[in-house]
Amino acid sequence: MTSHTMLKNYFIIGLTVYSLSLGAKAVEITALLGQMYSSDLTSTTDEQEFSVDDGNNFALAIAWQESPNGQGQLMINAVSHDFTNTVNNQEYSLDIIYAHFNGIAQFRQQNYVTTVSLGLGGAYFDSDINEEVYPSATLAFGTRYEFSKTVSLVTEIRGYASLVDDDDNLFCSEDVCHAQFDDTLWIESNISVGIAVKF
Repeated sequence: MTSHTMLKNYFIIGLTVYSLSLGAKAVEITALLGQMYSSDLTSTTDEQEFSVDDGNNFALAIAWQESPNGQGQLMINAVSHDFTNTVNNQEYSLDIIYAHFNGIAQFRQQNYVTTVSLGLGGAYFDSDINEEVYPSATLAFGTRYEFSKTVSLVTEIRGYASLVDDDDNLFCSEDVCHAQFDDTLWIESNISVGIAVKF
């Protein structure tokens, strides 16, 4: 089974669980744009570090109210990074799609809401050479300003931690490897802003 098929299956299972959990609850859709900052990669020969650029990300989330101060949420976040192998002076890309089920605690003060979110899921890595899916977790702190009962401005600081395999062939073509993970934990941080609409 390919990584594309695995990610598609996870997504379908997630949507099924989500739809079963909703029932007659109100649905909230949030679209977010932001910037992501990632870990570095290293050379396979001399452990020289390759800096991964800051990537623009787009996230789409579907949430439902589980309690007066808590939401369940399915979030998909996509980012595209570039890095340069300074040994051969070639540029490569690294695209990542995160999919997480999150629990969100809401702390309300009239129209202003502070949020804390914790989630588990997976991360699909595509290096243009190979692709892999890794387990992943996410933690976020955010704010919401409610313009009305249906529309809110959302800001968020989010961290991602993915358990990667530093011995895999994600960056390898045949016997040539252009980079490798610096550690078994891939860390990314994200600052984003968006709009939430409740139906």
